[in-house]
Amino acid sequence: MRSSDLSKKISRRLAEDIALGNLACGEHIAAQQIADRYDVSRTPVREALETLEDKGLLIRRVNRGYFVPETLPEHLSELVDSQTANDVDDYQRLADDWLTNELPAEVTEQLLRERYGWTKAKVSDLLARAAREGWAERKEGYGWRFLPVAKTPEAFDEIYRFRMAIEPAAMLEPSFHLERKVLSEQRRIQEGMLDMDHARVTPEALLENGSLFHEELIKLSGNPFFHMALQRVNQMRRLMEYRAEINVERLVEQCTEHLEILSLLEGGNVADASYKMRQHLSGALKRKSPIAWNWAEAQNDVTDMERRDND
Repeated sequence: MRSSDLSKKISRRLAEDIALGNLACGEHIAAQQIADRYDVSRTPVREALETLEDKGLLIRRVNRGYFVPETLPEHLSELVDSQTANDVDDYQRLADDWLTNELPAEVTEQLLRERYGWTKAKVSDLLARAAREGWAERKEGYGWRFLPVAKTPEAFDEIYRFRMAIEPAAMLEPSFHLERKVLSEQRRIQEGMLDMDHARVTPEALLENGSLFHEELIKLSGNPFFHMALQRVNQMRRLMEYRAEINVERLVEQCTEHLEILSLLEGGNVADASYKMRQHLSGALKRKSPIAWNWAEAQNDVTDMERRDND
């Protein structure tokens, strides 16, 4: 991927992180910090920082580097939208075709280039993102393989029931250890999500913050297998949840419950936090199951319509 292409993607991710509050107002932004955060070299990071400075999303101070402004610019929403629209549309198109069985389980980059009319760089970038999010992997030798994800309402329910089994239990592990820094950071993020204009960030970014909350808490168990299992199932459910329209009322309820769990942990009430986590996940299952069913029914309706048209 050309450095200019990569720098654009880094600037988009930085803009989303700032909009979400993952990078706080007034926070110092170092090139090496961002390179480590996104697993890239410093050269495209420096280009991205310069781009965001030109757009007013970062401030450069002499001999001190870049900082997030104390007050975010009013055009932040337009900035994020302009940088994400095309990439998100193409990524969702690829994901939709896999979810609806329009693509075979194994593909080549050439097949995707011919099917969608995308450039080599575009295909490589989208497949790399799919690999990061856990639903694609490069085959040994040649080609790519799409991995099983939650394509049905039944699978979606099973994932949430699995989470109800492991997440509360992880808090009761003998090795569970409260880390105040982790709790404080998650509180800042969740409170920021309550205060933000949700229309200015993508559904993917909002869902990522929710997943991060649960994954950071389960890591406190001290048992890496809990964390690995949760990461895997989060990846498997992510695509179906991306298809759902963000419900602000439901998002506020989710963040409020996250903050309640944090308050219990901060007070040392781990058993109560474990019970609250199970309640939280049970409620999420009841709220989100209709999303899965509606999505699946919509796909079946489209398939039936296409079949009638073909007949």
